Amino acid sequence: MKKYLAELIGTMVLVLMGCGSAVFAGAAQPFAAVGTLGVAFAFGLSVVAMVYTIGKISGCHINPAITLGMLVANKISAKDAGFYIVFQVIGAILGSAILYVLAKGSGSTTTLTGANGYTDLIPAFVAETVFTFIFLMVVFGSTSKGAANNFAGLAIGLALVLIHIVCIPITGTSVNPARSIGPALFQGGEALSQLWLFIVAPFLGAVIAAFVWKAIDTEPAEA
Repeated sequence: MKKYLAELIGTMVLVLMGCGSAVFAGAAQPFAAVGTLGVAFAFGLSVVAMVYTIGKISGCHINPAITLGMLVANKISAKDAGFYIVFQVIGAILGSAILYVLAKGSGSTTTLTGANGYTDLIPAFVAETVFTFIFLMVVFGSTSKGAANNFAGLAIGLALVLIHIVCIPITGTSVNPARSIGPALFQGGEALSQLWLFIVAPFLGAVIAAFVWKAIDTEPAEA
């Protein structure tokens, strides 16, 4: 249960801090604008912080796509994977609930939750699939045997920063189904109707990454 609670807390922090940066300090906020770069770093730094906080407890997946990738790569049991995903989604919902309450009372001029969205289906699907694939490859590589594991958190967090810089204009960047589910539940409307893409595409990218990594890795990564 400690592992599952750690995943809940980590995902809650990721959503609250990452999505919160978009809500309170996005480009539409004239007095505290950080823009795309700032939001990208907010997500990446959230991951770095949580890796070094809960990594020793749960491995700090805080992302159902990572958990699925680890399952396909035989680095986590099906039982743990199932509970990880459930608690990650619960954590994302809690983070979104806190953000919704804060944003509703702040007069924020942007989305109240930092929900994902897209205008063109195919580019959005390709982006979420490819960028999740890249993200998972970094996760597998930086945590593999022989890698500089003490710096895995930095590698993973900075990779997420890079992904957000490119992908924010396309979908707002998910590469994490839980991060999309929580905000969409509170945003409703179009965010909810488009949610399927932010579940299917990241899962697809994660599965592809797991098979590719198993094919090219010379030593198995540690679970």
